[in-house]
Amino acid sequence: MEFPGKSVFSTEIPLRISDINYGGHLGHDSILSLTHEARVRFFYSLGFTELEVDGPGIILSDVAMVYRSEGFYGDVVVIDIAVCDFTKYGCDLVYRVGNKETGKEIATAKTGIVFMSYAERTVAPVPEKFKSLFEPDEYFIEIQPGTTSNGK
Repeated sequence: MEFPGKSVFSTEIPLRISDINYGGHLGHDSILSLTHEARVRFFYSLGFTELEVDGPGIILSDVAMVYRSEGFYGDVVVIDIAVCDFTKYGCDLVYRVGNKETGKEIATAKTGIVFMSYAERTVAPVPEKFKSLFEPDEYFIEIQPGTTSNGK
């Protein structure tokens, strides 16, 4: 998994003792928690919340992460977010987690998000207000019925 070329948001988060596992380094479960915190900050910076993005909220459809190096208690991590692979109902958020002091990449993660009407308990189209914040030609891909995001 590679980080797409264009970061649209960046935030810093110090690693807490609760982020460290029995191996003495950043745990996989904490990577997911850190990306969640970064995602909340990202949406907030745009004037949204995870429950209200100009109407619908979001729900995660999938998660993937790849480790590159270790993170330790007291490290400050920089989390960059890229938005890519828009479909009719969602997109991917890709996160690059790096050590602020050394610049070393710790992990790359991806969460697929789907927009959802929580009142109706159904998926909802990507809000135009959200999609318009990104360059459609660069970020939007049309998924045809019976294909995946890579066209197969």
